[in-house]
Amino acid sequence: MIPWLQIDTARVPGADVELRLMRRGEEFSMMLGQNELMSSRLSGSEEALATLTCKKIEAVKRPHLLVGGLGMGFTLRAALAVLGQDARITVAELVPAVIAWAHGPMAELFGNSLTDPRASIREADVVDVIKTSPSAFDAILLDVDNGPEALIRKANDALYDLNGLRAIRAALRPGGILAVWSSGPNIAFTKRLRAADFDVNEVGVRATTKRSGAHHIIWFATKAGTQN
Repeated sequence: MIPWLQIDTARVPGADVELRLMRRGEEFSMMLGQNELMSSRLSGSEEALATLTCKKIEAVKRPHLLVGGLGMGFTLRAALAVLGQDARITVAELVPAVIAWAHGPMAELFGNSLTDPRASIREADVVDVIKTSPSAFDAILLDVDNGPEALIRKANDALYDLNGLRAIRAALRPGGILAVWSSGPNIAFTKRLRAADFDVNEVGVRATTKRSGAHHIIWFATKAGTQN
C-alpha cells in the first residue's frame, strides 16, 4: 500500500492548532490532530452543499454566494458548474496556506476554478465578511468546521451562536439561504436557527457520490416568511 506523506503544515490564525496536508498517490487529506477534516475521496456532501443551494436560488438573476472555507474546492467547483455566467462567488479562507495549497500541490484537483472570473478568493475570516456585508448575499454556505460547533478554533462559535446567526441573516438578501454542512445532526443548532427567525430544512446527504457510505447533514435556513 502506498504510504501517506506529509506535504506541508500550517498554523490556524487565532488558534493554537496545526493543519497538515497529507498525500497518498493522487489522494489528499487535511488533518487537524487525529481528525480528518476533509479528503479528496469524499466529496459528495460538499458538492451537494453547492448544488442543492443553487437549486433553491435558481430564480435569482445575478446571484452572489459567499462560501466559508476553501478546503479542497469541492463546493466552489460544484457551484461554478451549475451557476450561470452572471453569478458571483466569494470564498473566504482564513488560512493562507490553504490558498497556497490550492495553487500548488492540489492545483490539478482545483482545475480552472481559481481563475474562473465568477470566483473571488479572499484571505479573510468569514465571520468578518458576514458582519461587514449587510444584505450582500443570496446564499451563504458554511463548511469551516465538522459542523455547527467550533472544532478548528473557538472564534468560529461566532458563526453558530444566536448572535452569529442573526448577523448571517442580516447579510442575506430577501429570500436568502444559509446552508451549513455538518458531519452529523445537532438538535440544539436547529433550535437556534429557528430562534434567529429562519425557516429550517435539514437534509441528509451521502459523503460520497455513491449510493452507499456515511451520511452527512446540511441545514438550509431561509428568512422566515420566504419560500424554501
